[in-house]
Amino acid sequence: MRRVQVLAAAVAALAIGLGAVPEGHEIPRRVAVQTFVKLDGGRLRVLIRAPLGAMRDIPFPETTDGFLDVAAADSALQTAVVQWILADLRVFEDGRPLAPARIAAARVSLPADRSFVSYENALGHVTGSRLPDGTQLPWQQGLLDVLLEYPIASERARFAIRPGFERLGVEVVTVLRLVTPDGVRPFEFRGDPGVVRLDPRWHQAAWHFVQAGFFHVLDGVDHLLFLLCLVVPLRRLRPLVIVVTAFTVAHSLTLAAAAWGLAPRGLWFPPLVETLIAASILYMAIENVAGAGGVGRRGLLAFGFGLVHGFGFSFALTETMQFAGGHLLLSLLSFNLGVEAGQVLVLLALVPLVQALFHFVLRERIGTIVLSLLIGHVAWHWMAERWAALREFPPPALDAATLLTSTRVALAAVIGAAAVWVSRRVIARAGPDGLSHRQSR
Repeated sequence: MRRVQVLAAAVAALAIGLGAVPEGHEIPRRVAVQTFVKLDGGRLRVLIRAPLGAMRDIPFPETTDGFLDVAAADSALQTAVVQWILADLRVFEDGRPLAPARIAAARVSLPADRSFVSYENALGHVTGSRLPDGTQLPWQQGLLDVLLEYPIASERARFAIRPGFERLGVEVVTVLRLVTPDGVRPFEFRGDPGVVRLDPRWHQAAWHFVQAGFFHVLDGVDHLLFLLCLVVPLRRLRPLVIVVTAFTVAHSLTLAAAAWGLAPRGLWFPPLVETLIAASILYMAIENVAGAGGVGRRGLLAFGFGLVHGFGFSFALTETMQFAGGHLLLSLLSFNLGVEAGQVLVLLALVPLVQALFHFVLRERIGTIVLSLLIGHVAWHWMAERWAALREFPPPALDAATLLTSTRVALAAVIGAAAVWVSRRVIARAGPDGLSHRQSR
């Protein structure tokens, strides 16, 4: 009985202790970090602004009124920079890590300070005078501004950075601006982006976007379900080639159009595309259940729905284009190549799986209906949820810009449809050995 009482007292003490953890030790929910990077006089300068409240377990000195003691804070600021900024920050020159940075300056700023709107203003602020000693600022509300300087071997080198700021909070957004003689190149990423190449070479950009396109297909459940709807009734090579080619041509057209700024830019457009993607899956599932249409009809449907899916791919591409450097066209082609590689991998896996299912478990017609009903059920719920989200946005205005964009998209669709029709005619004339009937005679 005594042991039970002792154990209960220990548990109660532990609970009280955990509940008494000061707010300064709590992990912030959302943290924003601003960064400038610039080559300046044979050195690489990195300016960073982060919330002081995210620097946990640092004994910042306080006055008797509970405010930050600015006059005595220099040592604590240096400790915060070392433990929370430099600990995981890595900078590379032509793939080689640079020597540790020199902390050129560290300052506390007020939460309303706007000096980080430009590199020049931020540099002047960080290297200028500190806050007056009597400033009444709770340290949890302050901003830490720091200037880091890295020695470099050549100003012609290519640089990369791994920020490592993800420890600062649960959701960390980093805005990084590379300052060059030609202007400012912005980056924005969440969490840990890995190594970010600030000016990638062509092969680095190409490989990055091939991977991005490949994994986007594998991560996109709605796209995978659409491919499954295509595969279920078409498991022979020639029908699959016709339908998948139509789908590929279509989504390549709208992906390129969106990358070059020809897609609508309204806030209503992404939820509209997501709703139409769900509707395309539902419609293809209904087609499978009804058993309607031949290869030609499915090819046209794949082309039409492919236009919609291409806009869906473009949303992921738009977020990634900041890593393209000066290789915009190459990055677009590489992303599309990655998408196609992912599609081929998915089809190579789905075709034998569906074939085995119909051979060993269910007869083909019953299996087609069962799979399509399951996919259609999921697509219906997606469509209802996305339609509800779409209704929150006002409809687009029928102005000249909207009509011009619609005309461009329609023209691209007509050109692509003509290309698919010609390709289908060529394939239809081909014999089983790949030669046309005229050549085989």
